[in-house]
Parts: sequence; structure tokens; C-alpha cells
Amino acid sequence: MAFQWKERYSLKIPEIDAQHKRLFEIGEHAYELASLNDDYDHFDEIRTIINELLEYTQYHFKYEEKFMSTFNYPDINDQITSHNFYVNKIKGITDSQIDDDQHKAVLDILDFLAEWISSHILISDRKYADYYFQHGNKA
Repeated sequence: MAFQWKERYSLKIPEIDAQHKRLFEIGEHAYELASLNDDYDHFDEIRTIINELLEYTQYHFKYEEKFMSTFNYPDINDQITSHNFYVNKIKGITDSQIDDDQHKAVLDILDFLAEWISSHILISDRKYADYYFQHGNKA
């Protein structure tokens, strides 16, 4: 399993952690697809992963932004900018890109998720979680 949840990813906020775990599940599905070494057309499966990723990402980011607003997180605008970048990146994956090179399209999804985990969850999200707990909030 390439996309396996580890305790170091936890923000200690149960609902956020559950949502992040769902993103890992989508990543694992993409990894399984990338691992196939066959000559089958996987366009529909790739499009399904992208659509699922887009839908869930938008839901997750909306939830996070609402959550951050409840405790007046001072860097919420940076988070919103980052969220918009990720959503636009997913929206930017076109059908023609998938048709041109399905394997590359799946690898792009995996790169996107790896970047999100290493940069956004482990750094940006950790900052708002730390702020949340430093200001007397409890999970």
C-alpha cells in the first residue's frame, strides 16, 4: 500500500483526520490503477478517480474553511488560496490528457496527492491544528 495512513499525519481533530483518511483511500485506488501493467483502456476509471477526488476535495476544503473560521484562524486566507490552487489543479486534468497518456495521468494524480500530503497536510494543516489547540480548544 503506497497511500497508507500513519499516525504522523494525524492532526488530532477526529473529523479532519477522517476526511484526510478518505483522501488516502482515493490515493490508494489511483496507486492500484497505476500499478496495473496491462493494455486495457482505463479512461473511465481514471475519470472516476478524478471526479471523486474533485468532489471530495471541494467538500473537505469547505469543511476545513468553516472549521478554521470558528476559531478565527489568522492565516485562513493562505489556506483558502492553497485550497483554490489544489481544486484548480484537479479541474485542469482534461479528458485529452487522459486519452494521450493514461499512465501519465494517473502518475500526475499520485504526484498531486503526495504533494498535498507532504506540503499541505503535514505543514499547512498542522499549523491551524496547532493554533487551534494552543488557544484552548479540545478535539
